[in-house]
Amino acid sequence: MTSSTAVLPAPSGSQPGRTELGMISINDRVVEKMAARAAIEVPDAGAAASRFLGRSMAGASALGARQTSLTDLPKTSADVDGSRVVLDMSISVRWPASVPEVSDAVREHVRSRVGELTGLIVTEVSISVTALVTQLPALPRVQ
Repeated sequence: MTSSTAVLPAPSGSQPGRTELGMISINDRVVEKMAARAAIEVPDAGAAASRFLGRSMAGASALGARQTSLTDLPKTSADVDGSRVVLDMSISVRWPASVPEVSDAVREHVRSRVGELTGLIVTEVSISVTALVTQLPALPRVQ
């Protein structure tokens, strides 16, 4: 499932990143990491399924690839253009959580956290849900 929404920017008197001392620029990779960390702060959302040759492989752990996890960071890309940013995320959702509800929660949380931490205006957050996490790893045993 892929969903996308445009967010109208809040009016502001000054341009983000510009101060009386100069200009601050934030690299796309920094915004990507912030967005990915913000996404896993939402319950029931986590890292995307492993991919092989451009295809999502939810059962790739049997082949030695990393498992889909709710604690790992989701795959994220950011395109920063001046004071605006567009985000594209691939996440997994814990079963039996509602995919639309989790996607909306991730979108709103990421938008607000990235805006709060960077001062950038997040104009769009596209989310692809690539897997449902049905089996969680067993808790470590106390010996």
